[in-house]
Amino acid sequence: MDSLRGFDEDYGSAADDEPAMDAPPAIGTDERRMHVRAYNHWVSLLDGRDYPSIEDLDVENLPDFGPHGVLLDFTCGAENPATPYIGERLREECEIGQEITEISQVPKRSLLSRLTDHYLQIIANRAPIGFEAEFVSQRGCSTMYRGILMPLSSDGDTIDFIYGVINWKELADAGTSASLVGEVGAALAGAPAPLHSPVWADGPSAQDPDTETSHASEATLVVGRFDDFSETEEEDEDAVSALPEDAGLADRLCVARETAEAVKTADGRSRAALYRALAQAYDFALAARRNPEDYAEILEDAGLKAQDRAPMTPIAKLIFGTDYDKTRLTEFATALDHGVRNAVPAVDFGAYLERFPGGLKGIVASERAARRPASALHSPEADREALRHAPALAHVDGLPGEDEFVLLVARREADGSLGIVAEVAGDEALLARAIRNASVAL
Repeated sequence: MDSLRGFDEDYGSAADDEPAMDAPPAIGTDERRMHVRAYNHWVSLLDGRDYPSIEDLDVENLPDFGPHGVLLDFTCGAENPATPYIGERLREECEIGQEITEISQVPKRSLLSRLTDHYLQIIANRAPIGFEAEFVSQRGCSTMYRGILMPLSSDGDTIDFIYGVINWKELADAGTSASLVGEVGAALAGAPAPLHSPVWADGPSAQDPDTETSHASEATLVVGRFDDFSETEEEDEDAVSALPEDAGLADRLCVARETAEAVKTADGRSRAALYRALAQAYDFALAARRNPEDYAEILEDAGLKAQDRAPMTPIAKLIFGTDYDKTRLTEFATALDHGVRNAVPAVDFGAYLERFPGGLKGIVASERAARRPASALHSPEADREALRHAPALAHVDGLPGEDEFVLLVARREADGSLGIVAEVAGDEALLARAIRNASVAL
């Protein structure tokens, strides 16, 4: 499964009862990696803005990562963005021609789909997203890949373009790998014993030189030269631990904690492991709702308190630990809240996470939007339209100007009447806020 990584901080610190996105790590400075070079180029185009201008991106004259790139155009809608540019190397790898002009036409098992499948993460994060994983391509080849998606804007505010870059390498089939392992084993058997030499902590000999264990049976053949990958991710397809329906709350907590430990051991890099852990956490959350007394006792033993505003936060802490990253805990709690609000069955929650557009981050964005007050969803034009039909409280003559809406300052007189003392002009932002507040109060 893919693991997702942000490259720019967009969300500040959050309170325990306020859901938040996870804090993205720094990208690093390893210029050997293609996605790092692409990110640095994106940064060079910022020029003090939140997002680079699409006009500054010359896709036909990019550095070496250009042939590995794709440009997504959202100006005609976010549901099925256009693909005005796909790099030559990417087209060759995916065996596609110029007929591919939008995301819906991208072959499902192609490398290009692994890049375009993540575009909703950009909309949710409003920052670059990196990812890496392994999959079986449309030609049946095991392929490792690493990519990055970066937002661009035509007006400096709206994300209506995304530029992505992906690099990859193919792994040899099992037969070729087995043959190579046999040849390596035979060669090692006839080789002289190695001389003892100093061991570097982070080098290829980073183990006790007296250790005689052979690792030849674990060898994997990589086809061709590839400099960008330094680590891999293996997908764990084991089924989520099944519990009988009458299992106690303590047993469910134990299983949930075991799956969470697998996520923490892998440093959160496996999306499959994370979704399994969240599925077990959701199962525990539903069971806790059915057994409030047992749940209260577990919370007391753990030194935690129930939270009315964020009921799932203590559950996230129980399962992943109180010392786990705060923003990750609030993100997990938000996902659990979303499941309860939408009445997702416990047995389906893992699959629900997989199917939801944008995955976990898409669910967090959706839940935050659902919690937003109705007033926050008003458009400026809707606010103005509401005021156009509101009854007038009074009429004032003699003010110059032709603007439809005017912001006035009034003084309350001793007799209770209001006297207009000044017009606040020239501050469009203040006028817009006043119109919005007035429309909400109607």
